[in-house]
Amino acid sequence: MRIVSRHPNRGQTLFGTDDPRLQAIEGDIRNTQSVADAIAGVRGVVNSVSLYAERGKETFHALHVECAQRVAMQAHRLGVEQLVHLSGIGADAQSRSPYIRSRGQGELAVRTAYRGAILVRPAVMFGPDDAFLTVILKLLQRLPAYPLFGSGMTKLQPTHVEDVAEAIAKILQRTERDPITLECAGSHVYTYKDLVRSVALAAGLNPVLVPVPLTVWHALARAAELLPSPPITRNQVELMQIDTVASPEGLGFRELGIVPQQLEETVRLILQRKRAADAT
Repeated sequence: MRIVSRHPNRGQTLFGTDDPRLQAIEGDIRNTQSVADAIAGVRGVVNSVSLYAERGKETFHALHVECAQRVAMQAHRLGVEQLVHLSGIGADAQSRSPYIRSRGQGELAVRTAYRGAILVRPAVMFGPDDAFLTVILKLLQRLPAYPLFGSGMTKLQPTHVEDVAEAIAKILQRTERDPITLECAGSHVYTYKDLVRSVALAAGLNPVLVPVPLTVWHALARAAELLPSPPITRNQVELMQIDTVASPEGLGFRELGIVPQQLEETVRLILQRKRAADAT
C-alpha cells in the first residue's frame, strides 16, 4: 500500500517502516504529473485529501473540486480498477456554505471524470487520538460550563474512524465497476447536547451546558482562523447547523457486515490512556 503525502516522513512515523507492504511516498495532489506517478500501476485509489481552513491558493474549491477531479481523471486514464472518493454526509453542491458546497461539487466532478467512482460519505468521525472527542473531553474537564453550538439540537451520528477504514478496505475488493455511494454512520443518533452529556457521563462528569448563539461561534471561528492551527473554523460551525445523519434507504455498514463501534467505549479508552500516561 502506498501512502502518498507531501510529507512522507509523517506517514513513516505514523505507520512505521518495518512492514514492507507499506510504502510512504512523496506526492502532491495539486500537480498532475505527481498524481500520475503516485498512482501508476495500482489497482485501487483512495482520495482522502480535505481542507478545513482556506489559506491563499489552498481553497475549498481548489482541493475538494479541482484536485479531486485531477485524481479521478488520472485514475481513469491509467486504468485504475477502483476509485474511492472520501466526502461526507451532508455534501451538497447547492449549499450556501463554501465548504459544504465544494464537497458536493467535488463528488460531481469525480463522477464526471470516473463514472464508476465509489463515494464514501462518513458522518463526523471519532477515535482515540481524534480532534473531536478529545476536545469535548478536555473542555468538559476544564471549563465550569460547557458551551453548546446554538441550542445543541443539531443531530449527529458519529462513526469510528477504524470502521470507515474497514468499509473502504472491503469495498475496494469488489469486482463490480458500477458507481455506488456509501454512507458511514454510527449506530446511534444524538443531538449535540445529548452527545456531550453521553461523553460527560462516560467520564463521570456532570456539566452545566450553556447554549451559545451561532453568530457568536462564527465570530470566534473567524478570529481563530488567523491562527496557524485554528481550534475551530467557520466550516465546522456551518456543519453544526445541519443534521449529519445517514439516509435509512442508503448503503451503509450493514451491507458490509460491519458492526459500528460505540462512542462511549472510545471515551473510556481515551480516559484509560490518559490515566496510564499520567501514572508514568
